[in-house]
Amino acid sequence: MTTTHNHVRTALELAAAGVPVLPLRQGKVPFGNCRACAKNACGGRPNMKNAGPCQCPGICHAWAAATIDTRIITSPAWSSAWCQAVSVGYHPGGAGVTVVDLDSAAAVAWARETLPITRTVPTTRGEHWVYRGAIRSSNAVRPGVDIKSFMSYARWRGSGNGSMAVLPPAVRALVVREETTPARASVVSSLSRCATWDRSVATGCRHTERYVRTGLERGLAMVRSHTESGAGSQAFGVARFLASQHMQCPGPCGLDAIVEEIVAAAVSVGVPVPYARRAVANGLEAPSERVA
Repeated sequence: MTTTHNHVRTALELAAAGVPVLPLRQGKVPFGNCRACAKNACGGRPNMKNAGPCQCPGICHAWAAATIDTRIITSPAWSSAWCQAVSVGYHPGGAGVTVVDLDSAAAVAWARETLPITRTVPTTRGEHWVYRGAIRSSNAVRPGVDIKSFMSYARWRGSGNGSMAVLPPAVRALVVREETTPARASVVSSLSRCATWDRSVATGCRHTERYVRTGLERGLAMVRSHTESGAGSQAFGVARFLASQHMQCPGPCGLDAIVEEIVAAAVSVGVPVPYARRAVANGLEAPSERVA
């Protein structure tokens, strides 16, 4: 009970400081979805990239469940999770920060040579470097380095040491770098199935189905035409353009399905799945970053 109390106390202190929190279970990962939310059947949390109708009182949808609402943090629906929690997690993007997760001594050495000094937090295998400003998250941007900000969570390991610096261009560059298409023989991943866009997943889109499908098909054709190189960059451009078309829609616009189709097109011409997903995710985020 003492451990549970400590986790809840830490969560409440972070929430008071404007840091959205959630409990993490064994393995230091979020709790799984309840039956009603399994496989995102409920549509997802309202604070996810594509807003959904989920009002589940539980801790479903991983990072998206993170909150600063003390009534939720101390609610009966969360109490059983706190009893099982091994640590407190938080949503960096929701707090307006970016965590550069350095998972090895070599990664820490690289950061010290490359990145501006900022607040650092010791971890089991390396350090978290925390910068002021939020961007898209991306894993494995280089050996031993993950970027945690929007649409991700990080384990709270304390306040750390030093002053927090502004997010530097060097970190931003890690998540927007171009991905080139490798030789066809080197592809070791593929998508087993692909969601498709239709009106049923875009109830808040202001465009007609024909308009969206026409633009999407043209974009997919452009990606597929890059059979030797550049398909990753083309996928980024297509995602950025299509996302910009939906910025004025009340939503949801079913962009998740559009993402899957663009990713599948890139994979079909040799882009590994992780690279394709990263390129498309960065492209989807680009229009909102321009506006901000």
